[in-house]
Amino acid sequence: MLGDGNGWVTAPNGTKLWGKYGAAGLFLVSGTGEEATVLLQHRAAWTAQGGTWGMPGGARDSHETPAEAAVRESVEECGIDPERLRVVDEVVTTDLPGWSYTTVIALCDAPLPVTANEESEELRWVPLRDVAGFELHPGFAASLSTVLKTAMVHTDPHD
Repeated sequence: MLGDGNGWVTAPNGTKLWGKYGAAGLFLVSGTGEEATVLLQHRAAWTAQGGTWGMPGGARDSHETPAEAAVRESVEECGIDPERLRVVDEVVTTDLPGWSYTTVIALCDAPLPVTANEESEELRWVPLRDVAGFELHPGFAASLSTVLKTAMVHTDPHD
């Protein structure tokens, strides 16, 4: 059912996490090699870890795969055209008992037009090499090297 994943869960260590069935985000990359850019979301102040930069994403519904959830959330939060991207990989970047966060890596040929909803202060296409220079959501920052390494496999122009 649409929206049945919305809600907080409490991890064994007491941390509150969004998404009854886990969560997923879309690491959307345009271009290849040195020219590659990624879509970043400046999170609205009222959201969890508001004011930081991350990728669009959110709670998974009970019937969704991580890729389905990440794409749906990106359509809702950014207005992207899902027909213009292709999912190429998934990386579980947080795995706790009863909850996980999956980063879904997708590619598009050129930066897609975006329209921010109320969950974003701003959406911006950023060169991959510059992502670490932003004030990142803590979970995104912790997984960034793994996500970038995986994304680079799919964006290397020599493959």
